[in-house]
Amino acid sequence: MSRFCTWELKKHLPAVVVGSSLGALVALEAGRIALAAPLVLIAPALGLRRRWIEGLPPGDALTFFHHGEERDLSIHRRFFDDMARVEADREPPVTPVTVIMGGRDESVPIELVRGVWSRWQESGRLREGSRFVEIPEGDHGLTAHVDRIAQEILAAARS
Repeated sequence: MSRFCTWELKKHLPAVVVGSSLGALVALEAGRIALAAPLVLIAPALGLRRRWIEGLPPGDALTFFHHGEERDLSIHRRFFDDMARVEADREPPVTPVTVIMGGRDESVPIELVRGVWSRWQESGRLREGSRFVEIPEGDHGLTAHVDRIAQEILAAARS
C-alpha cells in the first residue's frame, strides 16, 4: 500500500498529504520514502505495534467496525500480523507534520499518540512548524470537526 501511495505522490506532487487512522501510517511511511510535502495525520494509529495482535480473538476473519464505511467489516488476521511489524512511527517525519487527535478517540488511545509525539519532540528532529492538535471532545471519526480539520490542512499547505 505504501509503495502505491509513494508512486502516486511522485506522480502528482501534492501540496500536503493527509491520512486518517491507518491511512496516516501509509502517509507517514510514504513520506519517508519520497515526499517533500507536509503531512496532516488525523487520528493516526501511532504507537500501536504490539497492540495490533494482543487480545485478538482466535480465527482468521475478524470483524471490526470500519469508521469510513460506518459498519462492521471482516479483516484477515494476516493484516494484524503485518501491522505489528510496521515501524512507520519510529522516527519523526522529515517534513512538517500536524497530528490531529480526538480526546475521546475510542479506537486509538490518545496516550499512545501523545507518547509517540513526545518521543519525536525529544529526538530534536521534529521539523519546525510541526503541531499536535487535540480536539478534546473528538472521537476517532472526528466527523463533527471537519471545519477544524480543513483549517489545519490549509495551514499545512501554506507552510
